[in-house]
Amino acid sequence: MSLDENLNRILARHEELAALMASSTPPSAEEFTKLSREYADLSPIVGKITKLLAAESEAQDLAEMIADPDADDEMRELANLEFQEFKETLPALRHQVELLLIPKDDADTKNAILEVRAGTGGDEAALFAADLYRMYQRYAEKRGWKFENMSVSEIGIGGFKEAIASISGRDVFAKLKFESGVHRVQRVPTTESSGRIHTSAATVAVMPEAEDVDIQIEDKDLRIDVFRASGPGGQSVNTTDSAVRITHIPTGVVVSQQDEKSQHKNKAKAMRVLRARLYEREREQLHSERAATRKNQVGSGDRSERIRTYNFPDRRITDHRIGLTLHQLDSILSGELDVVIDALTTEDQARKLAEVS
Repeated sequence: MSLDENLNRILARHEELAALMASSTPPSAEEFTKLSREYADLSPIVGKITKLLAAESEAQDLAEMIADPDADDEMRELANLEFQEFKETLPALRHQVELLLIPKDDADTKNAILEVRAGTGGDEAALFAADLYRMYQRYAEKRGWKFENMSVSEIGIGGFKEAIASISGRDVFAKLKFESGVHRVQRVPTTESSGRIHTSAATVAVMPEAEDVDIQIEDKDLRIDVFRASGPGGQSVNTTDSAVRITHIPTGVVVSQQDEKSQHKNKAKAMRVLRARLYEREREQLHSERAATRKNQVGSGDRSERIRTYNFPDRRITDHRIGLTLHQLDSILSGELDVVIDALTTEDQARKLAEVS
């Protein structure tokens, strides 16, 4: 379907909805609510489409006036000036409409659960995982989001085997959803006496935080075990059985939480993570039909996919999905992530526009 056909379809549907709601045989309250919600969702883009069509029509009238040999010279000159202005503003207006045509991801407005895990590379991988975790924490602070540590498993030298956080604020998942995957680091470890560059990796998972209405979890499907929390090296950090392990029996998904001293708080945190993992699992299943093309797309979310390399000797960062290379490693690790995220978002929008045009 062409862009113009898409625009006409939306305008026609908007008019149809208005007619249905104003019908002499009004729909049921439930149906009216559904229709009014769709009408409200379409109204912003209908406003932009109307503005675009009016501008295009006016530009066409001006073009005809300029081409008219009988037109007054002064009028033709004024028309030409106005026409040049339209030539400059119409592409931007059309692009705004195109962006509104992109199908919305319902999860974009949700908060997110961030999980960072050390991959291959031993202690160096754990140190890199901690660097990434702090990078996202700083990014959240810069955007005014709330960053809540949920579970951090340290190795004793400042590295993280695993760290989980809840990030809440405006459009959190929309911004962070392209971060899932394998992040690779190339640098000389502080413990390396010969100065050799080592390569290690950490895995990042960003999942939309699910609400009760998004995913239903039955009590009968859960096995909840409690145990005594332990710290690095196995030493006890709690004298009561406050740590919680929740197993979702149908899927085998397991979540453990022990950072809080209260068993109740640990259980609540574990349920938030479990709900997010199950919701993400459901989303992946719903989008399984796109799996064949996802390798060529931004933000596939595949955690086995190497998405980015951080090269410390050259102070360079490369996102392999879009071929973006920046010599801004220090600022990016300090939380200046928008330069990367905006590029990924633009690439994703371009791909989606190609699908709807």
